[in-house]
Amino acid sequence: MTVRRLSAGLVAAALFTPGLAACNSSGTPTAGSTASPTVSASGAPSPSGSPVAGDAKQALLDSTKEISNGNFRFTLAGAGSTAEGQVHQPSQSASMKIAIGGPSSDLAMKLDVIHFKPDSWVKLELSGPTANSLPAIKQLNLGKYQHLDQTRIKGNRSLGFDFEKVDPAGSAVLTQGITEVRSTGTGTYAGTIDVTKAAEAGSLNAATIAALGTQAKTVPFTAKVDPQGRLSELVLQLPAAGQTAAQEIRMTYSDYGAATAAQKPPADQVVEAPAELYSLFN
Repeated sequence: MTVRRLSAGLVAAALFTPGLAACNSSGTPTAGSTASPTVSASGAPSPSGSPVAGDAKQALLDSTKEISNGNFRFTLAGAGSTAEGQVHQPSQSASMKIAIGGPSSDLAMKLDVIHFKPDSWVKLELSGPTANSLPAIKQLNLGKYQHLDQTRIKGNRSLGFDFEKVDPAGSAVLTQGITEVRSTGTGTYAGTIDVTKAAEAGSLNAATIAALGTQAKTVPFTAKVDPQGRLSELVLQLPAAGQTAAQEIRMTYSDYGAATAAQKPPADQVVEAPAELYSLFN
């Protein structure tokens, strides 16, 4: 397996784009659970019930506004993959840790990514039988932070970070795609989202959306907001498509206004990224 084939087989399926997806967890309520009367995207009540107080969709649209201030912690999870990190717009910095696969995987990847504008670094760890067979493994598993050439990662969502678009999951774009929503309790919602624009948001890759076909127009979701009305959790329940089982994408937000500046790696722990690294992600 070459480094470039590794890119197509792994990186395109996960990371920040992210194709993060997992089978439904038994503890997650589905969008079809018992709830208050259904409200359409325009806020109109369903014929079967009376209107709920306020506009549920507008509440969720408003819940994402604080994200644009770029001061929060976040997580993304699915399919044995996880990402967690923080964004700190005041210092133009962000840090993220990503894990794809585990000890039993043929190929697993861990990344520790730090952005401190204008610089970026990544510490990469590849493991598993497939990784050990890669000729370039020694050039990739350096055990140090690899300083990235910004001209070579510009526009690369796996390694780059756009401080003009500070939300890795693009929740504001996703909530704009809500086609039906209902309140399920204090600060909780459920409904459906048209995810055909989710690739733009960064929460699903284009191949996953295409595989859903017409189902992409009505993907069930659940959401939670904190006492201040800010989004704290958004869960997409992707239906089965073809040979792909039902999938789940979960994103959370916390510590609004309380994130801290990322820490630059110590100079003695930094090397320049080799060509093999850029080949892996491009």
